[in-house]
Amino acid sequence: MLASGFAAATVSKWLFFGTITSSFLVSIADIKHLFHIQLVPHIWRYKQFWRLLLWQSCYNNSSELLFGIMTLYSLRIVERLWGSRKFASFLLAIIFPTLFIPPILLTLLRLITFSALNVLPAGPTPLIFALLAQYHATIPYVYEYRLLLSSSSTGALTLSDKSLVYLSATQLALSSLPGSLISAAAGWLIGVAWRRDLGPELWTTWRIPTWINGGKQGQGGDFEQFQRQLEREGRGTGIEVVNREAESIQRHRR
Repeated sequence: MLASGFAAATVSKWLFFGTITSSFLVSIADIKHLFHIQLVPHIWRYKQFWRLLLWQSCYNNSSELLFGIMTLYSLRIVERLWGSRKFASFLLAIIFPTLFIPPILLTLLRLITFSALNVLPAGPTPLIFALLAQYHATIPYVYEYRLLLSSSSTGALTLSDKSLVYLSATQLALSSLPGSLISAAAGWLIGVAWRRDLGPELWTTWRIPTWINGGKQGQGGDFEQFQRQLEREGRGTGIEVVNREAESIQRHRR
């Protein structure tokens, strides 16, 4: 039976409620203007580089917040698959790339478009899309269904149970064009780069110490422990075949 709510997804729960809380507090305090980025004048003229550290702290409008937390809630299944330790390690590994690469990308696009692009909306959209890239690569669909667009069977659109996740993410990416789309694209590329080991080895292999999460490995850690046990017991026996299958599954999950 599938677990409901945030069972076995502690990090996702903190990220979910943290995003909601920070967005409401910023709105109540009327300081939303401090969190988005405008290259001109915030960065280039006033040198407000602290915005580069804060711009993913919250969302500035209710529609972005709604689609953001809807997508985050759906992505909690990635933590259940990996375990909280690997999931938290992934978030820490991508936090600085998602903070700085979108503004750099915006700067390059601004130069190409003759200053037509200038704004990045506040919110953890790059982080969400980096997670979405992992969801796309690791979580298979459970079922498919066809949506008839006309009376003929040829005019049917095939969807899956994952389609609603992609729909909410698309709404998020299109909510504050063009800045939200730049953030989403940068986050997706960072997630793909992490998954394909396109950076330093430490970037993709580093894990937080086990004592931080109480020494619990989670589902991903349990799988790795089971695989090591197979390796120890499989020497000189026919279980090496099973071990190779386990390694193949683990590479797919990573």
